[in-house]
Amino acid sequence: MNNPTDLRYATSHEWVRLDGDFATVGISDHAQEELTDVVFVELPAVGRSVDAGDPTAVVESVKAASDIYAPIGGEVVEVNPDVEADPSLVNTDPYGKGWIFKLKVKNAADVASLMDAAAYTAQIG
Repeated sequence: MNNPTDLRYATSHEWVRLDGDFATVGISDHAQEELTDVVFVELPAVGRSVDAGDPTAVVESVKAASDIYAPIGGEVVEVNPDVEADPSLVNTDPYGKGWIFKLKVKNAADVASLMDAAAYTAQIG
């Protein structure tokens, strides 16, 4: 799966899709492949304020549990109940139905520090 070019990526393998002042966050296809079968997702609390780099959610696979970091700072405004009910969505549709949480962006400059698809592809290459 190619990394979508409309997203920005953190070195810790989270992706961000911006929509105005809001950002949808998930983990990359590469990250879900490394984790293998995701069996549990611990979602953050709505209303929680996070800074870029803060551990915000947890994804557990048959291999390991991994923190999901906030790629940018903001307030958690929504979580994806579908991945709580069906964690395999993180594996089967990491850039669509497998999103994890949404943030109201605190500092748009955080986004500029993230990689574009080409840079991220080079990092994982």
